[in-house]
Amino acid sequence: MKIVIGNDHTALDMKREIVRHLEERGHTVINVGTDSPESADYPIYGEKAAQLVAHGEADLGIIICGTGVGISLAANKVPGIRCVVCSEPYSAKLSRQHNNTNMLAFGARVIGAELAKMITDAWLDASFEGGRHQRRVNMIMDIEKNGGL
Repeated sequence: MKIVIGNDHTALDMKREIVRHLEERGHTVINVGTDSPESADYPIYGEKAAQLVAHGEADLGIIICGTGVGISLAANKVPGIRCVVCSEPYSAKLSRQHNNTNMLAFGARVIGAELAKMITDAWLDASFEGGRHQRRVNMIMDIEKNGGL
């Protein structure tokens, strides 16, 4: 699986840990984040990663900033993206099963690398259940497409 990873300056160490973890799991990682400790604007990297997912150049995306919130807000502005911010594995798992999320965000200042790996694994190991959940995902996509239900 191709997974794009994006980050700002606050998440350099965590990104390295997650990239290593993903590669150990056999995934191809596309790095669109900064590799510099200089202050960087997280919307740039959230949008870059989201564009690759939205256009099918990556299967899924993981983005990291200080809290995960700002970078996920930027990603969610890209049509077709359903990015979730998670600080624990259960929500990550259910976001895939029920919401068919295609991007995951977390905060380097909120969680540690080991928890980030657990969240990543729970998210990657889950799959969309469809059924009644598809109807709701379709509604989310309708809001995006039409500006409302």
